[in-house]
Amino acid sequence: MIKTLTYFCVFFLLFGCKNNENQHDRNENSSQKTLNEEKNFGIVIHGGAGTILKKNMNDSLETAYKTKLKEAISVGYEILKNGGTSLEAVTHTINVLEDSPLFNSGKGAVFTHEGSNELDASIMDGKTLNAGAVAGVKHIKNPINLAFDVMEKSEHVMLYGSGAEEFAQTLGYKMMDTSYFYTQNRYESLQKVLIKENNNTNEQVSFEDSFIKNSKFGTVGCAALDKHGNLAAGTSTGGMTNKRWNRIGDSPIIGAGTYANNATCAVSATGWGEYFIRSVVAYDISALMEYKGLSLQEAAKEVIQRKVPALGGDGGIVAIDKDGNVAMEFNTAGMYRATMNAKGELIIKIYKDE
Repeated sequence: MIKTLTYFCVFFLLFGCKNNENQHDRNENSSQKTLNEEKNFGIVIHGGAGTILKKNMNDSLETAYKTKLKEAISVGYEILKNGGTSLEAVTHTINVLEDSPLFNSGKGAVFTHEGSNELDASIMDGKTLNAGAVAGVKHIKNPINLAFDVMEKSEHVMLYGSGAEEFAQTLGYKMMDTSYFYTQNRYESLQKVLIKENNNTNEQVSFEDSFIKNSKFGTVGCAALDKHGNLAAGTSTGGMTNKRWNRIGDSPIIGAGTYANNATCAVSATGWGEYFIRSVVAYDISALMEYKGLSLQEAAKEVIQRKVPALGGDGGIVAIDKDGNVAMEFNTAGMYRATMNAKGELIIKIYKDE
């Protein structure tokens, strides 16, 4: 009896120790997995896509674009590296691009037919699926900031024009004089298309003649994954040169120009807005991942290389998925783009064949 009891005690102790070891191993593996996941982050940006050809780009201008892209993405990267949120990274990164006259957003926005600047922006939180957007604002230095505040401080998703600016004033925003947005090259672009319109008064003017179509491809955007596993995306634009009747494109429309969902990916688009709206581009990429099990790259290629061109549209997207994989897909001659991963590896490109 004593011998049996002794064997039982020894067995129990050995089995218990083994279970404790296994549990310890599992805890260590789980902790390591969590640590690895927390360390995984990344960011990707665009400054517009279109007929961007190296033969039309001088060295100094190319350097200027690459320098500004590097500056912008570095701001977002540092935020993510230091444990900041994807929403913070997206907002502050886009601010840098909005403040640069190189891009069709904020300071460098194109002119409408009437000679004014109308700005659109949107942002989305992949964790909560909350979103905010503004359209047709004329006195907001950084429209992406106001889009963020619409998301965080109102019950709405999109505010337009004077109403959006009234909301901004309740939050203490400084209303910029419209002269802030003036840039000579954007104004000259408007004059060229107006002259062309006047010279064809008695003829039907095509879309390409009515607008400088590629001017809208200076739209800026960002998508990011933070250390907490949360995705976010944002987009900001000045629209199209010579746009009329308060035309609004895809940039402020959730699901078309911007989309983020922690279950799949975060996407920011740039292109011919009418087609990106009709194709619900940003959401479609996420949906293909969620419902068909496509990878981010497969989904982006399907939408940008097949679906949008089939309708007659062009442009591109940047996106990052929940695992940190990045896509920079476009069907034009070029797209200003950059990405940085958790290792700090930086890629900056402009042309199609890079």
